Amino acid sequence: MFKLKLLTDPRWANIAEGNLGEILTDHAWCEQKATTNAISLINMLPEHPEIITELIAIAQEELDHFSQVHEFIKKRGFVFGKARKDDYVNELAKFVVQGTREDLIVDKLLFAAMIEARSCERFKVLTENIKDEELIVFYRELMISEANHYTTFIGFARQLGDPEKVNKRWEEWLEYEANIIKSYGNKETIHG
Repeated sequence: MFKLKLLTDPRWANIAEGNLGEILTDHAWCEQKATTNAISLINMLPEHPEIITELIAIAQEELDHFSQVHEFIKKRGFVFGKARKDDYVNELAKFVVQGTREDLIVDKLLFAAMIEARSCERFKVLTENIKDEELIVFYRELMISEANHYTTFIGFARQLGDPEKVNKRWEEWLEYEANIIKSYGNKETIHG
């Protein structure tokens, strides 16, 4: 569905499951950042009320995910750690074009779609490879949600930009992301 060029090695799930406190904290902060990203897109699109309505729903859903992960952290007796930087996302952000307003908006939407696509793929790896039944159910639900967010962001990019150019740019994003993700998959972080 996402056409990701390089899939996550299933052994990453073993790394993640080996330090659930760390992966859950990292995940919680990813959800918080996704909330912030949806709000920043709202700020960029004041003339598109229908899109804003959808982005509000995404922001609320991401905040709900943050809350759910935070509850897992508390329930399992882990300590909620400080916010951490996401090197993968920071590397992706370097690829966002700074051209026209339309180019920037389209690329910000594709940037968001890419993060959702990779997160969805990682959640799938978790559901297929960890033993924790409660987390399997949880990550399966989030996988569906992330797939819907990916679809929404791609759809908005095609709505606001020339669909043919957006599709070409998405292919460029896929290539760029494939080069980045080669360096990841060996830490107990969602994108690490």
